[in-house]
Amino acid sequence: MYSKDENVVRFENVGLRYGLGPEVLRDVSFELPAGSFHFLSGPSGAGKTSLLKLMYLAQRPSRGLITVFGRDIATTPRDELPFLRRMIGVVFQDFSLLDHLSAFDNVALPLRVARARESEVAKHVEELLAWVELKDHMDARPPTLSGGQQQRVAIARAVISQPRLILADEPTGNVDDRMALRLMHLYEELNKLGTTIIIATHNMALVERLGHPCLRLENGRLIVPSDSGAPLSPAEDG
Repeated sequence: MYSKDENVVRFENVGLRYGLGPEVLRDVSFELPAGSFHFLSGPSGAGKTSLLKLMYLAQRPSRGLITVFGRDIATTPRDELPFLRRMIGVVFQDFSLLDHLSAFDNVALPLRVARARESEVAKHVEELLAWVELKDHMDARPPTLSGGQQQRVAIARAVISQPRLILADEPTGNVDDRMALRLMHLYEELNKLGTTIIIATHNMALVERLGHPCLRLENGRLIVPSDSGAPLSPAEDG
């Protein structure tokens, strides 16, 4: 459990461009307090995936300050970034599952990297795969699963080690409404344990139903609602 006064993520005047192209994110400033739950919305191409990659430390900003778990990313040695990433659970749209491993072994991977006892690995993986209704597919490899099933495997892998921060990019995009709500309740249960959650989604009906604050990206700039607990990006002042 972590203090609500602690900021898990902090952006200050962050900009991002790829190569010599225009900035895809401009003057983005916000804070995510420990234990908070936010949705991230915006039209396609607004920069949602790029923002998540910056938080996951898969991309460095072109300018501005990013701190994750109190560490300034610009001054953190590259060989220390994997340690920080292990405290972050990620579900991206391509799932990034390992095709040569079973669903069980894909989900078990974070626990095995952390050198958990195999008895504990088996217990937690089986419980979580049952929760996402994949108990009968534990031995299946990703290419034999549907898109929705692969997505549920990716979500199970992201949450298995109860990371301090979970980032999810359209985690309910390939499942029906019933399963989408079930998965959202899983995120909420993790949030109650102190995990900070940010979920990028186009499903505004789900956002409205659950009632968590929603950050919005438009043309690379971030709009932060006044009740979110995060300061408004100065880019919106103009």
